[in-house]
Amino acid sequence: MIESASKYLSLVALLVGLALVWLRPGQEDLLKVDTVISSLLKYEAKYVEENQPRIAVGYGACKDLFVTGSHMLANVSFPANPDNFMGVGDEDQLVRMYGFFFKAGAAAERFVHGQELWKELLETGLKDTEHRWGLGGNAPVMAARFAREGAKVLLGAKLSPGLAEWLPEGVEVAGGDIESDDVHLIMEYKRNEEWDGVVSPRANRFIIHHDLNNPMVSSLEQFRQALPLFNPQLLVVGGLQMMDNFPFREGERLERILLIRDQMAAMDQDTRVHFEMASFVDESLLSELTEHIIPQADSLGMNEQELPNLHSLLTKGEVTTMADSNPRIAEVLDQMREVYSILSVDKGTNRPVTRIHLHTLAYQAILTAKGSPWKNTGAAAVKSSLTAHRHVCADKEVKPEKSFLIMDDSFSTSKEGGRRVPFINTRPLTCWEEEDLGVNICIAPVLVCAQAVQTAGGGDNISAAGLVVQI
Repeated sequence: MIESASKYLSLVALLVGLALVWLRPGQEDLLKVDTVISSLLKYEAKYVEENQPRIAVGYGACKDLFVTGSHMLANVSFPANPDNFMGVGDEDQLVRMYGFFFKAGAAAERFVHGQELWKELLETGLKDTEHRWGLGGNAPVMAARFAREGAKVLLGAKLSPGLAEWLPEGVEVAGGDIESDDVHLIMEYKRNEEWDGVVSPRANRFIIHHDLNNPMVSSLEQFRQALPLFNPQLLVVGGLQMMDNFPFREGERLERILLIRDQMAAMDQDTRVHFEMASFVDESLLSELTEHIIPQADSLGMNEQELPNLHSLLTKGEVTTMADSNPRIAEVLDQMREVYSILSVDKGTNRPVTRIHLHTLAYQAILTAKGSPWKNTGAAAVKSSLTAHRHVCADKEVKPEKSFLIMDDSFSTSKEGGRRVPFINTRPLTCWEEEDLGVNICIAPVLVCAQAVQTAGGGDNISAAGLVVQI
């Protein structure tokens, strides 16, 4: 009897010892991530879109040339005075601006003013042995995601015949043909990449372009003609950051913006309208969009840089240079509430905002008005989270060994008087109602890709994935 008990205790001790070895710090993290993945995948499987929603997406398209930032700036030292500029006027501004955003781990997009400089940069990019081409532009990337999720899509864009072949089945194009597509140069960097002792806190990209078609929203008229017959359930407007710093004739930019406004305002009330924010640096442009475009959208999508920008403009009348690349949940929730409070007021000539989707590296946050037609807010947050990982890792399968979490173990719902919400591995999605504001809010953690393949287009894929389950 004693011998049997001794063997039993020895076996228990052995199992405990093996568990302690197996659950060493790295393995504990892996087990936590595995549990979160399993929980999110089970939730995603409950909300598969079986209908074929009709979604119209504008405007513009381009080819993305992906290159490594280190190749573009080979043998160039980290700038002594990194800074932010409205556009790229010369190589010095490019180096200083790339360094500015590299150090912060923030994404940015800028217009290259000189044709010769642009040609030189393109030639340098094409010499990168790791360069690759991809479908680019907010509208085509979102259209492609919608189509892959089962939607029927109308895309407003001018495309060359070659670029049109890159679109998946289910996407109809209205906008006409062009001989050569605009090109965006995507300068990418990895998480913890080092440049003269300066380490990037996260994987991201700096985008430069010299677009000629997209700033003019040249597909607008043909897209407008196709909309009535297509009869969309959702109109998505994006790509307007291409207007930033483009040399328009006086009054020309506002003229195009007002035409877009009229197109949005002409939509039937049963058709929802979503505006996808982007990297805006020209305060006058963002002011025009805030005055004319945002009031005609009942849904807004944005990242951790764009929310503070819009919030600052609405509350202070100015844009922000750069925000925290990994903001606290309480801070962004307060900003989302304030933006919602301002934009949800029905003034008779606008569409009150009823949905705001914030996508960050660490989490997805979606706010919807109670009683609005937006359904499945929790499912949208989960779908967006998983899509973020799948896109950046370029892998449909979400693997624990390629994932990590940076969302805190608990968060406060507000900086002042908020309640503390614990992070539960088996129930990572958190949703609640706020009666005073009349909204529902859902937060889902993002499984950050440890082996980033691509970051450009992440926001577009994430936002589209969230929308498609809420129509």
